[in-house]
Amino acid sequence: MKWLTLISFIFLLSSARSRNLQRTARDADHKSPIAHRFNDLKEETFKAVTMITFAQYLQKCSYDGLSKLVKDVVDLAHKCVANEDAPECTKPLPSVFLDEICQVDKLRDSYGEMADCCGKADPERNQCFLSFRVHQPDFIPPYQRPAADVICKEYQDERVKLLGHFVYTVARRNPFLHAPAILGLAAEYENALKSCCPESDIGACLDAKVQHISVIKERAKHLGVKQKHGCRILEKYGERTFQASKLARMSQKYPKAPFPELVKMVHDVKDVYKECCEGDMVECVDDWSELVTATCAKQDILSSKLKPCCELPDVERTKCIVEADFDDKPDNLPSLVEKYVEDKEVCKSYESNHDAFLSEFLYEYSRRHPEFSTELIMRVTKGYETLLDKCCKTDDPAACYGSAVEELNKHTKETEDVVKTNCELFNTHGEADFLKGILVRYTKKMPQVSTDTLLEIGKKMTAIGKKCCSLPEQKRMSCSEHYLSIVIEDMCKRQESTPINDQVSQCCNELYSYRRPCFTAISIDTKYVPPPFDPTMFNFDDKLCSAPAAEREEGQLKLLINLIKRKPQMTEEQLKTIAGGFTAMMEKCCKQSDIVSCLGEE
Repeated sequence: MKWLTLISFIFLLSSARSRNLQRTARDADHKSPIAHRFNDLKEETFKAVTMITFAQYLQKCSYDGLSKLVKDVVDLAHKCVANEDAPECTKPLPSVFLDEICQVDKLRDSYGEMADCCGKADPERNQCFLSFRVHQPDFIPPYQRPAADVICKEYQDERVKLLGHFVYTVARRNPFLHAPAILGLAAEYENALKSCCPESDIGACLDAKVQHISVIKERAKHLGVKQKHGCRILEKYGERTFQASKLARMSQKYPKAPFPELVKMVHDVKDVYKECCEGDMVECVDDWSELVTATCAKQDILSSKLKPCCELPDVERTKCIVEADFDDKPDNLPSLVEKYVEDKEVCKSYESNHDAFLSEFLYEYSRRHPEFSTELIMRVTKGYETLLDKCCKTDDPAACYGSAVEELNKHTKETEDVVKTNCELFNTHGEADFLKGILVRYTKKMPQVSTDTLLEIGKKMTAIGKKCCSLPEQKRMSCSEHYLSIVIEDMCKRQESTPINDQVSQCCNELYSYRRPCFTAISIDTKYVPPPFDPTMFNFDDKLCSAPAAEREEGQLKLLINLIKRKPQMTEEQLKTIAGGFTAMMEKCCKQSDIVSCLGEE
């Protein structure tokens, strides 16, 4: 399969085309969407992204099986390039891929109810298929890294096969990871092989590199989670919330960029993100390439930090641009108080163009506060909007919104206090005690959640503390609120199918940016009635002494959760007393020959 050479994976994102990124306007100039995209991407890239698309929809299919589907689509593309008027050439690209999937023999045998999606009309058919995607699925065995010399020999002898399988493997394990990111990871992987394979100690070289295979694998999982979250915001909260979040972030990152330029960029990002979220990876790659090219073309007015990124090979630009530092704030930015609080004509400006006025406030506020999280900036903007809605109906609006600074500072103080308190706890008491504190708090908030799920949530929140509290202070808030939003969204997604309690339901129905403060403020669920006592919840056996350290620790944490579930009103002092007694019991019994009898007596 010659196409998988992918021109050393540095093949796309090239031509500096400039077109409207809205699909309707874009495709109106082309009779055949598939011919249009094939001509844009060229055959090598088109085939690679087609493989990614099929691997994400059909995660159980073999590489060879998917290669046949790829060939069918490429054959159709060739036909449509030759004759755009052919009947099957006018289909939207998603329909081309889904029609091909629905013709797979014995689809139901492998995928069960997913086959029923084929009976739906587009776009419902696509939404149905997307709902069956599984992140890091159990049915795919873990990746086993071959020996370093084996990888290099295969790269030298069968580079096409090695790189082809890399793309296929990453895509099927990470079905929410967008194709441009997969191609970027593939380029990173090949760069590692290129530089390490000539070395005498190949393994040491690979291990020393950031591009080491296991790191790439972890980055794929991490990116997949972040991009899935972005898609969830777009789907659940709508374009307005998604664009507000992106405008806040871009205004922080590019504080010298003109407001109209950022508004246009945000709109374009939203359009491309929609394509990527809908699984339309061919259009996703093509339009993302245009966006990156357009960004680099305007780097002089956007940010001084973009120059090194824009000098990279095209496929490596995206990662660099996303990870680039915030540009320095312009000097002597005036206070916002004069324009947005002291001006007597605020209501006139607000009411004449509500969204544009708030967007500009969001931009101005964000570029002045790179240390704030986008979620906090959105809360401040919403708080300002709520205040104006109220004040502009009064007899003296200016006197009413004169309190804006004090009102909005409440949001910043709450968030700063939460980050400061939690990072002090983490940095003072360490990871283990921080996790126990999280488990106690969240078991009291939602004791209905299973012990395993509470432990999973606790570990995720502790990982956030570890990652974010080690950063410089000005980066902690943005880091922690971003990752907490992902954990909370995951909880709320589960809540949709398995309601937890009224408090959690209320928080999950809040505006996107208000959910974290809502969860922080949840107290003990007073309506909760503990289940009848179940001795198996407190099963003391010799494994508490003999199991590996990590397993023992996990067992003790589950006991802690189950104890809180039994007695959610328990005070911190009572918990300390019980914990001390438990530690003494373990120290005593683990030294005995008959551990089980000792534990039973104690």
